[in-house]
Amino acid sequence: MDNILEVKNFSVEYGAIQAVKGINFNVGRGQIFAILGANGAGKSTTLRTISGIKKPKTGEVLFEGKNIVGKSIYSIAKMGISHCPEGRQILIGLTVEENLIVGTYSLGKKTGVGVKTAKQNQEYVYEMFPVLKERRRQQANTLSGGEQQMLAIGRSLMSSPKLLILDEPSLGLAPIIVKNIFKCIKEISGQGTTILIVEQNALQTLKIADYALVLELGKISMEGPASELVNNQRLIEAYLGNKT
Repeated sequence: MDNILEVKNFSVEYGAIQAVKGINFNVGRGQIFAILGANGAGKSTTLRTISGIKKPKTGEVLFEGKNIVGKSIYSIAKMGISHCPEGRQILIGLTVEENLIVGTYSLGKKTGVGVKTAKQNQEYVYEMFPVLKERRRQQANTLSGGEQQMLAIGRSLMSSPKLLILDEPSLGLAPIIVKNIFKCIKEISGQGTTILIVEQNALQTLKIADYALVLELGKISMEGPASELVNNQRLIEAYLGNKT
């Protein structure tokens, strides 16, 4: 499989604390790749470092074969990586539509076959999340939690990303909303976007993922096809509980 992302000997520190300890993994183009683990395992740190928010202590991050370590957040976004952060971080004071427009910033003046315009991306987002179209003139901070998460994901799609990074997209949402969010993630993947997702909801994530790894205290404790991990007894006991 063609790898869109390769993480090699990747370590990240916060002062004297080593949050991620020399991990290696590859994300295949078109995959839904999941990173699971308990709080404090290094999951969000890994995502933040890939997207340029944090710099690794050691290692390389190759995106389409190019090392992106040390590049600016904007440069990484312009290359085709879009990060939807934990906590949604929608822009208060702007409408739904204005929040989406902000997501086109890294799109710049990209041209060529297959490159979508901001308008086309907006139509795609509204098709994916019809409620956002209904509320496009509404102040973003007045949306429900589920609608804000849809807006955060939609904003991340506005730059035509090749790799969409999702950090805890189901956090704090009601079960029925969570089900809809995961359905949309699967649909986004079906359109050809590679997805790297961190999630506490391990069972729902493994149901849609192609491949997954588990981080424990900054190290990979297990990994494999999601269809196999969902039946791994140690993983079931640690993260999935009773599946019946």
